[in-house]
Amino acid sequence: MEDPTTQQAQARSAVPDADAVMARAGGENFPVAPRWLPVPHRAHLLAIYGFARLTDELGDSAPGDRLAALDWLELELEAAYSGTPEHELMRELAKTIAACDLPPEPFLRLIEANRSDQVVRSYERWRDLMDYCALSANPVGELVLRVFGLASAERIRQSDAVCSALQVVEHCQDIREDLTRGRVYLPLEDLARHRCNLVDIEAPSVSPGLRAVLELECTRASALLDEGRPLIASLRGWPRVAVAGYVGGGRAALSALARANFEVLALTPLPSTRRVIGSILRALAGARR
Repeated sequence: MEDPTTQQAQARSAVPDADAVMARAGGENFPVAPRWLPVPHRAHLLAIYGFARLTDELGDSAPGDRLAALDWLELELEAAYSGTPEHELMRELAKTIAACDLPPEPFLRLIEANRSDQVVRSYERWRDLMDYCALSANPVGELVLRVFGLASAERIRQSDAVCSALQVVEHCQDIREDLTRGRVYLPLEDLARHRCNLVDIEAPSVSPGLRAVLELECTRASALLDEGRPLIASLRGWPRVAVAGYVGGGRAALSALARANFEVLALTPLPSTRRVIGSILRALAGARR
């Protein structure tokens, strides 16, 4: 049996550096940490994003034993609360944890989501997918609210709706990439209802049945964004701007998918910067009304 110390050393060798992880920020559907935010808030949001992105990188792409890599990350999280973590991103996170008094539970849920990804390959029903989003996406929104000192039970519930919506949009955009990792995040019962299977996802372009499934999931994501919209109105100042960025980015991504008629296999439908900014401004205007 392999020595645990050896396992940890091998897991650490598979961890990407901070620059490689943060390079992914520009490809998100929403502004990760808008440049117009005050520097301290922006630094904290980047630290949270860095942890979430690092967790996903270990769960999705790390060579070798990914569960061991995630175990290493949990040890790094413990060090962020009680000592000095090794990884640069975790040292930045330790500063944010201390400054904002963040609890460990949301971070642990993100790690658990990626552990689940190693064994769970698909989700039968929409409700099952939402349970997964409660681990993989919703903790980020809760942490953002805690950075601003504005977390309440109702705001966290609304934030959960927004974060789940953003996760579903990403799943719709990345169905082929997810399949290369052996995962299908479109509910299986929806695929079956529209007579779809893995062959449809591997095809050169989207079939009518798969298009219907994608439209259904995007409609559900839009409803989740509507459910979270009161969150923007409940906030003021920079927190309102930051959350409007997430909601507006999700809306812009949904519009890009609809304009492309949900063709996510032959091309990658992404909104332009102008459309994202316009969507954010509309989200802010709606909150003021």
